[in-house]
Amino acid sequence: MTYDILLALIIFAFVSSITPGPNNLMLMASGANFGFRRTVPHMLGIGLGFTFMVLLVGAGLVQVFDQFPLSYSALKIASVFYLLYLAWKIANAAPVQRGESQGTPMTFFQAAAFQWVNPKAWAMALTATTAYTPNQTLGAIVVVALVFGLVNLPSVSTWTVLGQQMARVLTNPRRLVVFNWTMAALLVASLYPVLWPS
Repeated sequence: MTYDILLALIIFAFVSSITPGPNNLMLMASGANFGFRRTVPHMLGIGLGFTFMVLLVGAGLVQVFDQFPLSYSALKIASVFYLLYLAWKIANAAPVQRGESQGTPMTFFQAAAFQWVNPKAWAMALTATTAYTPNQTLGAIVVVALVFGLVNLPSVSTWTVLGQQMARVLTNPRRLVVFNWTMAALLVASLYPVLWPS
């Protein structure tokens, strides 16, 4: 992999990791509702889960979709329904009072597994493995996965911190409800490119 391709990959990894999407919107909601510390397993699950996903997609999983296009359609339908379920859970999250442990943030394994039904994660993994590993060598795929692993964690942490800081404003239960419903609506809106691709 040349320096120019590596630099382009780093920029792509940063931009795609830091921009709004299902993961980041859920982290912002989790940061606001549960705080940074309780959201750490969620963040690690995203970072490591997506890195593993890139490795598997690059190692040949994309060929399964090429040979069995219906499997990709089935995955897309499952993704939409799961994201709608998560949006409902975010919208109806109960306010957590100081000192209470009511409600639970997403666990490490739930966040890692979520990558497989996250439409943005699939788009990122497919783009990264096809655009930045044209020769499809294992070494290039590992580099792509590692770059995403290194870039992703600081990016998703930013969204958790943003949510945590917003919690200072969301001390009123009514404001928290509005925030949670807004996050849920944005999560549903993030499905637009999946349902109606350009």
